Amino acid sequence: MAMDEREVRSKGDALQKALSSRETAGNVLNILKELQKGVKPSEDLLRKTQIGKIVNKVKGLHGVDPAIPRLASEIISQWRNSVNKTKQAPASGSTTPNGTKSPAPVAPSSQSKTDSKLPTGVPLDKRSWKTDKIDKSSLTSEAGRNNSIGLLYDSLVVGSSLPPSKVLDIARQVELAVYNLPAASAGSSSGPHTSDFYKEKIRSLYQNLKNKANPDLRQRVVGGQISPSKIASMTHEEMKSDQQQAEDEKLKKENLSNAMVPKDEKSISDHLECGRCKKKMVSFTQAQTRSADEPMTTFCECMNCGNRWKFS
Repeated sequence: MAMDEREVRSKGDALQKALSSRETAGNVLNILKELQKGVKPSEDLLRKTQIGKIVNKVKGLHGVDPAIPRLASEIISQWRNSVNKTKQAPASGSTTPNGTKSPAPVAPSSQSKTDSKLPTGVPLDKRSWKTDKIDKSSLTSEAGRNNSIGLLYDSLVVGSSLPPSKVLDIARQVELAVYNLPAASAGSSSGPHTSDFYKEKIRSLYQNLKNKANPDLRQRVVGGQISPSKIASMTHEEMKSDQQQAEDEKLKKENLSNAMVPKDEKSISDHLECGRCKKKMVSFTQAQTRSADEPMTTFCECMNCGNRWKFS
């Protein structure tokens, strides 16, 4: 049975997590096999879920079980061939090789004729409220809120093929969720939208949702996996991708480990004088920087003005 969009996203997340956590090759291969078996590829599905990009990165991995990139390469080839065959299929209402007529596709009833059209000539990754001709002056009665909705629209529409009305609806819901947060009303007499919390939250959402290194966050908000109220209350750390969180955790552990390594204590001399401030508050360390029969090099630092020098 073919996976739906939500299931494909979930498998993509699981694959990235398994790789970042260095799980066993067996676990990674099982996820890839599930994708190979369950994904019925289409341009729309691959674009929305980014699963093609995820598996394609796996194809180029080094230092892992060779079976992993080999299977990833096989999957990418299968998906590419499947999509190409679909493109080469007889056009709507055209005659197939056996003489029958191929049925014309049925337009989705949930979208109007106008909504189904994308901005003419504008690449998906260049869309914005300006290119989509969104009139944000009348979205609310407050100019500050209208500008915030415009920012959120720009962050959500990147790479999306959704109609402007759909993206605008999500942007308005997210802004309203931020506006209604209790902290947004604190410290502002003219309205929540002027508070520092509101401005910082909108700025954080804009930066995180538009982040090219974390497309999954944007797709999950647009796809409905993350509700407007949920994304409005998430912290910057919570909005990071699994990969970024794993890297941050690794760096945190490395810093902690380095902090626990004992460091050489510096000796402080009341005989050495700083040539800059003339104070006798000089710390020094010594190291053998040349051959053993040469004198050690003394490294000095003035504890008063920070001046540094060395001598042998």
